[in-house]
Amino acid sequence: MKWDKLHSVYFLGIGGIGMSAIARWFNHVGIPVCGYDRTPSPLTKKLEEEGMQVTYEDSLNTIPESVKHDKENVLIVWTPAIPKDNVQLNFFQDKHFNLKKRSEVLGMITSSMYTVGVAGTHGKTTTSSMVAHMLKSAGKNIAAFLGGLTQNYESNLILHDEENEEKPIVVVEADEFDRSFLRLHPNVAVVTSVDADHLDIYGDAQELTVNFEKYIDLLPKDGVLFIQKNALKKLNRNDFGSLTVRQYGLGEGEIRAENVKAGIASFEFDYVSEEKSIEGLILRVPGFHNVENALSAVSIALHFGIAEEEIRKGLESFRGVKRRFEIKRQDLKGVYIDDYAHHPEEIRAFLGSVKAMYPNKKLTAIFQPHLFTRTRDFAEGFSEALSLADEVILLDIYPARELPIEGVNAAMLLDGITSSEKSLQSKNDLLGFLDQKRPEVLVTLGAGDIDRLVDPINDLIEQWD
Repeated sequence: MKWDKLHSVYFLGIGGIGMSAIARWFNHVGIPVCGYDRTPSPLTKKLEEEGMQVTYEDSLNTIPESVKHDKENVLIVWTPAIPKDNVQLNFFQDKHFNLKKRSEVLGMITSSMYTVGVAGTHGKTTTSSMVAHMLKSAGKNIAAFLGGLTQNYESNLILHDEENEEKPIVVVEADEFDRSFLRLHPNVAVVTSVDADHLDIYGDAQELTVNFEKYIDLLPKDGVLFIQKNALKKLNRNDFGSLTVRQYGLGEGEIRAENVKAGIASFEFDYVSEEKSIEGLILRVPGFHNVENALSAVSIALHFGIAEEEIRKGLESFRGVKRRFEIKRQDLKGVYIDDYAHHPEEIRAFLGSVKAMYPNKKLTAIFQPHLFTRTRDFAEGFSEALSLADEVILLDIYPARELPIEGVNAAMLLDGITSSEKSLQSKNDLLGFLDQKRPEVLVTLGAGDIDRLVDPINDLIEQWD
């Protein structure tokens, strides 16, 4: 597709984290961008401030006339998260507009660049952001399309320097949802995890695993794969042809973290491999799982020839990603941490790290389940993982793109939670409930609209004596 022939690009679901990165890219290269999203958010507000037109009404009347009447020169980018009964989506389909999924467009944009693709059911956003920051801080000419807002750049898009003679490296978060990652063209790949998820898309865990293998098969013959040790075991595959395959993990693997020390707001560890050892690395984004993510990021930095001192500086200066182990406050009024965790394994890793950081304090977790199907499919796992907290507060399920399923609700998780205190609260009553409880260490978890409660909760804590 010739971008210079387009007079505008219209996004269905422009406020999505992956969609907004591509919208920003088109806006940067000078192609007018507009789009629809269901509700306003801080991200859509930011897009509007950057000059993009956003509508929140699913109506034909809100589509710009220049889009409706010039389908030959308009690109419609959509995400499968948009409901099938969406009025605008059906209009564009019925009128045979040039529709492409977000993943197709991302694959087209990055096809001519040397690509580092970071995949995994958990950890891909933090890892891809960490890789991008470490390469950029070391002076590499990079671009990045990320699935979260990096704290270092306050964006999900990093643009390469077009005047730099060095050929750009693009770092891409390779999303398994809807098999999107199969549209990419990785030269170097990371697989952080292969746990059952998105069973509404794949049907079962085996089909998900097969698609991760297909993603790996996208690598060229001289490609490099960094894969977490447990993810490699789940592939049940020993033959990777001519690929260079390196496994990593905590305490074991070809590439491993040793002497891991959990501190408050930072972790310290040694990077150890057959070729290189780097002692006393500092990671200011806490979590044992983030140490593991850092192993792959350091490995990629070494792959690109970055010196040890630059690796140290890049890792220590990485400030993390919004809503990924984001410490909102840590003072005399209490500790409050927010995280995007929405799968049992993510919750287990997160809560385990928080308990290691604050071993003598009561841990209260607020969790908003995401999707009816995910809650149904992993109910036992959710209950078990949440039981790591001393107190669990459940909010109603965030439905996202789904309709309710009879008998599936947040309350079904309560019986399996073994924490001494547990309850189901409405979003409207939550602040009053917390004001009575005044937790020592509070965490919020979930991928729905629980993020809208983060600032109100933090403001509430600020008022406490």
